[in-house]
Formats: sequence, structure tokens, C-alpha cells
Amino acid sequence: MSLRSPLSKAVGLGSAKHGFSHWWWQRVTAIALIPLSIWFMVSVLSLLGGGYLAAVSWLQSPLNATLMLLFVLTALYHAQTGLQVVIEDYVHTKWLNLVMLIGVKFLAAAMAVMSVIAVLKISVGA
Repeated sequence: MSLRSPLSKAVGLGSAKHGFSHWWWQRVTAIALIPLSIWFMVSVLSLLGGGYLAAVSWLQSPLNATLMLLFVLTALYHAQTGLQVVIEDYVHTKWLNLVMLIGVKFLAAAMAVMSVIAVLKISVGA
């Protein structure tokens, strides 16, 4: 039993009680992706014509491996958050909404795990 009024419980929560968090993290990841994307594009352009061994050697650098993981994981989280908002806003069938949300989260998590394994495998040389 709570002594708080319904209005005091609802103030500041928003309609879905988590909308601001999604909005905030979408902006934070977008800002983080700006320098990471520039780094990635410059890096890819510098590797043109170098071949497979040059790319492996480049990714074996701890700085490049770390930035690559940051770039991929941030991009995946940004995409997952954005797709979640789109699904919540435009898919009105409850079961389809749930299936799509679970699918997007599962796909993002699977891609994140595969990305971490791939980068670590190359950077460690195993």
C-alpha cells in the first residue's frame, strides 16, 4: 500500500516510463559514432590496396582493435535502440510486436558476440 497519489507516481515518468532513456541513449550513441565513424572511414581508406595481411596486421594493434570493438558495439546498440522505437511505434499487433522486439534484441546480441570473437581472434592471432 502506498500513500503517494497517482499523480505523484506518474510525474516525470512519461507515457511508457522509459521513453526518455531510449531517446537519451540514441543521442549519446549517435554522438559517439561521429568520431568512431570518421576513424573507421580513414582507417579503411588507408588500408585500400594493402590486402588481407595488411588488414590483419592493422587489427592486431591494441588501439585499432579497441576502437573497432567500440565502433561495432556502439553501432549495434544504436541500431537496436532505433529499431526498437520504430517497432514500438508502428507495429500494433501485440504478438508481432513482441516477436520483432525479441528478434531484434537477439540478432543484435548475436552480432555483438560474433564481432567480439572475430576481433579478438584476429588481434590475439589465435
